[in-house]
Amino acid sequence: MITDRLEQIENRYQEISKQMADPAVATDIQKVTELAKEFSSLEPTVRTYREYKKQLAQINDLKEMVKDNDPEIREMAEMELESIHERIPQLEEELELLLIPKDPNDEKNVIVEIRGAAGGDEANIFAGDLFRMYNKYAETKGWKIEVLYAESKEAGGYSQIEFMVSGDAVYSMLKYESGVHRVQRVPQTESSGRIHTSTATVVVLPEAEDIDFELNMDEVRVDTFNSSGPGGQSVNTTRSAVRVTHMPTNTVAQCQDGKSQHENKASALKILKARLYDKILQEKLDKEGAERKSKIGAGDRSEKIRTYNYPQNRITDHRIGFTIQQLDRVIDGRLDPIIEALITEEQRRKLEKAE
Repeated sequence: MITDRLEQIENRYQEISKQMADPAVATDIQKVTELAKEFSSLEPTVRTYREYKKQLAQINDLKEMVKDNDPEIREMAEMELESIHERIPQLEEELELLLIPKDPNDEKNVIVEIRGAAGGDEANIFAGDLFRMYNKYAETKGWKIEVLYAESKEAGGYSQIEFMVSGDAVYSMLKYESGVHRVQRVPQTESSGRIHTSTATVVVLPEAEDIDFELNMDEVRVDTFNSSGPGGQSVNTTRSAVRVTHMPTNTVAQCQDGKSQHENKASALKILKARLYDKILQEKLDKEGAERKSKIGAGDRSEKIRTYNYPQNRITDHRIGFTIQQLDRVIDGRLDPIIEALITEEQRRKLEKAE
């Protein structure tokens, strides 16, 4: 029964509240952090469930008031009953959605990697356009962006750029962006007016925390090198750029945009941990099979997910067949219509699976 699950959630919420008030627990920072996270995740469900119970409880009282001799009281009770009967189905729908199993990574910060793929200079320019799109989107959400590694190109854009996005529930919104993004337009690098198709790849990784898994530094090789600018030219004479390699899996990460070798090493390790954590998540999804199909943002990274058609000002997300004639707005950072459509579709698939 759905109410049994909701009662269990409310009981757990109250239990956490008591634990967090316990002075013995307050001294354990990791425990408090874990409890606060769980408390925060349960709060919307508990708040909605309590309103639902309150509305149900009012029905019996109002039914008695409808029998009152005073016509004004009867009219007021009837109006309130009508309002409650409209509100209850809405609350039931909200509770159904709130009970859909949540992605445990939804509240995390992310590391995003964008690479120019097919199309030469135009692909790199498009990679730069995507970076600016995410940058502007982050501004609308109050998120912070920190560039960790960038290989800019003289013709414009980037052959590769990696950056961290920090803020409230970043992964829940950006996890759908992983895949191949295709652009159709007249290249800036040509004057013939011929429409060209180029691609850039995007990978979004949830930031790995210490409680997710522990990185054994004995298995990590650290190399230093001179950081480089456009075209690969060296931009400083100190070996401040850092490359880290997880030797058992040959997973590599690097950073050169920090102010010091120490800062670059810390950032490179963040990227490395995120990549290793992502490997664990992908392996888990592969084993679960059906669960992967319901998760729109967990498809094959080589899958073409979206087309940006400039001549027609059209953007299409191929995973859900969603098209809008607002490419100019989306590339300017107004991504919400697409992301909201992706979230709605994923929720629908999960509800179908639950039923």
